[in-house]
Amino acid sequence: MATVKTAFERIRHAVRTIPEGRVSTYGAVADRAGMPGQARIVGWALAGLDHESDVPWHRVINSRGGISVRGAGGHLVQRALLEAEGVRFDAGGVVDLDRYGW
Repeated sequence: MATVKTAFERIRHAVRTIPEGRVSTYGAVADRAGMPGQARIVGWALAGLDHESDVPWHRVINSRGGISVRGAGGHLVQRALLEAEGVRFDAGGVVDLDRYGW
């Protein structure tokens, strides 16, 4: 009998498919996970990850191409991780989704 994946499992699977050096939006991840229009749930799923997770959460950004600010400097960590993968930000802290989007 096949198992039914939970919404969070589908989200984590979708995020794992984002290649290094590319980004996706919360809405696009929701679409890939079979939950169109549920971008907010993607945020909840990623916020609940532990530090040992293999899910590349840092590759998910908002629809404007920016990092959604989290408490305790998480946005700085996210930006550093993306920059280490070659993703560049403009002076306003925005990623060119045409260039880096996936």
